[in-house]
Amino acid sequence: MPTRLKRHKHCHQLHRSMGVSRWLNRIVGFIVFSFLDIVDFLLCFTYKALDFFFESEWKPCYCSPPPPAKPSDGGAGRGGRIIVSERGEYSKVVSLTSTKIHFDEISDTLYSRPSLPTRLSKLVSFAKCFKGRFNHHVEKSCDQRKSKRRYVTVSSTVVEKLQRVPRWSDCHCGFCISWVSSSKDSLFVRVQQPKDSKAQENVVFIHGFLSSSAFWTETVFPNFTETTKSKYRLIAIDLLGYGRSPKPNDSLYTLREHLDMIERSVISEFRLKTFHVVAHSLGCILAIALAVRHPGSIKSLTLLAPPYYAVPKGVEATGYVMRKVAPKEVWPPISFGASVACWYEHISRTVSLLLCKNHRLLDLLTRLLTRNRIRTYLIEGFFCHTHNASWHTLHNIIFGTGSKLDAYLDFVRDNVDCDVSIFHGSRDEVIPVDCSHNFKRRVPRARVNVVNDMDHITIVVGRQKEFARELEEIWRRSCL
Repeated sequence: MPTRLKRHKHCHQLHRSMGVSRWLNRIVGFIVFSFLDIVDFLLCFTYKALDFFFESEWKPCYCSPPPPAKPSDGGAGRGGRIIVSERGEYSKVVSLTSTKIHFDEISDTLYSRPSLPTRLSKLVSFAKCFKGRFNHHVEKSCDQRKSKRRYVTVSSTVVEKLQRVPRWSDCHCGFCISWVSSSKDSLFVRVQQPKDSKAQENVVFIHGFLSSSAFWTETVFPNFTETTKSKYRLIAIDLLGYGRSPKPNDSLYTLREHLDMIERSVISEFRLKTFHVVAHSLGCILAIALAVRHPGSIKSLTLLAPPYYAVPKGVEATGYVMRKVAPKEVWPPISFGASVACWYEHISRTVSLLLCKNHRLLDLLTRLLTRNRIRTYLIEGFFCHTHNASWHTLHNIIFGTGSKLDAYLDFVRDNVDCDVSIFHGSRDEVIPVDCSHNFKRRVPRARVNVVNDMDHITIVVGRQKEFARELEEIWRRSCL
């Protein structure tokens, strides 16, 4: 009995201390993120001034809605810009590339991220309108402002040329702008195929967020058996906006744009009739969408840490997924880093300016500090992108597809006859293991392999030989 009492008392104290820790985390988080709200607000004006100084043009951002466009403005016919609005509350000036943009491809989270300045501005606006109830003229003015916010003019004209000139805040090194001199608007592709015989099978590798094709070519590619190398054509891509692939300034990096580039650069280029897909993290969403587009071509789907958050019924999907990925907490550090990257457009641009623009220096310092004992391909993938690419890909792919993945997975379950295998590290702090279990509940035939003591990166890096054998077994099994 005394032992039970001690155990019960210990559990009560532990639960109480955890509750105190959560409240402390929330209080500190409120203070820290309120400060960051103000910093991001000030950086907005700073970057507008810098953009105008370096590029002689005010660059639109997602801090506040622009004035509504009018039909006489020419819409997208002249400058390639249109007004984008969802749910009639906010508008946003965007630019289009050669891919047609549909409204449901643009995530709500791009322009509905509440912050301290926006809350204060709404409070002031509410106070003015409340006071104006005693004055008919003021009340009418408020109503007119509300109706203007809902007024949207859309032109279907599409700009057919990618913006190839890097922004002043992006890296201008030969590696990052190698695509500028290319006459083809296609992804950078690394291919390993049989030298003396024709490939019997094709495998497409899709990397994750802030990564590149080197994630595959430097790890599993060298570890496949000679039998596999003589039979399979292995294709690894740099996604749009990453590595050596195009990084157009006017792209919104929507799901459609990413898929169109994969189709153009890989499926059409290599005339693939059937193929296997291996994808990591964010790449899993593209892999699933690719399977929906080409259900009869997929021979197997191998997904590593798929970011599938089961959204409760009646909950707004994009905001729910965003809060799962970036809960606005200062602890643990990975949550804080994700929150800064997801919630703050201008602070994240500053981080990109400091790190991505100086990735060559960081690579050199890493080599010096480690005496050239480690490969730096992960640094290459992590820093060789633009802020525009990472910001829009994060919101439009990870958050924006939150309302679509259920339907995609149902389609894969019912219409894509292929092997589905999932690998997830038990210590993954970026994408929780629950995401893979949620996936299996939606697609029961999926095989979930939780790898002990592995995280988001070491699910491949460090166990590349073992993972290569696992892939070979999956491909062999799918061909039976």
